[in-house]
Amino acid sequence: MKKIAYIEIDTHAEIAQAFMDIMRDSRDIAVDYYFSKKIKDQVSQNDEAVFLSDSSMIFDQLKGKGYDLIIIGTVHRYFNTFFAIVKKYNTAVIAHNLNFTKASKLDLMTGIFKGDVIYRLKLWLKEGLFYSSKIYQKTRSLLVLDEALSSERYQLLPLFYTRNFEKARNGSRIIVIPGGVSQKRRDYQYIFKAIENLRTDTNYEFVFLGKAKDRELKHLEKMSGKLPANLHITYFSERVSPGEFEKWMQKADILWCPIQQQTEFFSLKETYGVTKMTGNLGDAIAYGKWAVFPAGYPSKLDFIIPEKGNILEDLDHFAGMYFDFQKIYSKEEVQKKLQQLLLHLISA
Repeated sequence: MKKIAYIEIDTHAEIAQAFMDIMRDSRDIAVDYYFSKKIKDQVSQNDEAVFLSDSSMIFDQLKGKGYDLIIIGTVHRYFNTFFAIVKKYNTAVIAHNLNFTKASKLDLMTGIFKGDVIYRLKLWLKEGLFYSSKIYQKTRSLLVLDEALSSERYQLLPLFYTRNFEKARNGSRIIVIPGGVSQKRRDYQYIFKAIENLRTDTNYEFVFLGKAKDRELKHLEKMSGKLPANLHITYFSERVSPGEFEKWMQKADILWCPIQQQTEFFSLKETYGVTKMTGNLGDAIAYGKWAVFPAGYPSKLDFIIPEKGNILEDLDHFAGMYFDFQKIYSKEEVQKKLQQLLLHLISA
């Protein structure tokens, strides 16, 4: 049996959870997980080998373990630590922002003085920021989570599979907008305006499935008291628990994903669907849901619906239609592809 390590001591707990879920009953590969306390507190584990770690411990923890492959879930900080790891071990790194992986020293230096200067100076002076591009160059393999981002350089890491559950019978059409309710990465102002302008006799429930705060929370509070009786909104002022998220995603008739296609990471421009993956893609696959995306979003996936300007028509047309997610995204099929990739990375 091959043995690998999965490291997540930074941010992407949801990706670590997806990896644990798909590898849970693997017979060919054993996985040890190294998580920071923040990550460990967010994941649900069964019998997995999970070790508490941080940037000061991880290099020593790996010594003498004889891992065939080490996967680093996020390289957005602790660059000096991760550079030492990729130099010594057969390593694969998950890339979340492709333009960041190619950033020059000048790009990084310029970015320090934009945004959170104190935090970025810490990355430079204490965590080896300028090693970032060297890590992505030195690592044996670069992985992405969206097939649209894959290429000769970036290999697809298949993680997302469609779960089996019984679809609830809803009294209203339930439209779920998954993700933190912030204008930064999604166009919630557009969503608010679209809901406020709806004219229909059908019962709709719009669920903003993420923590709302500041202006967006105030808008939701104000809007909830003004909508007609057949339109209802559900929103959350605190972090949505995994159980609450699961409940609403299972009940959803369709997902509405108002992604702002242009975004930034470390003051570098990134484009969803081109250089960066949106988590809404994984949501749609995991729960087997049609998803309405902005018309300009570049996707060849059949379950992604380009918005045509009349959201009611989009929602009504696809809410009752069927797409066979299990044919492509069953756990068995995804796990088979993942294990083939991991064995290839081990032998390469």
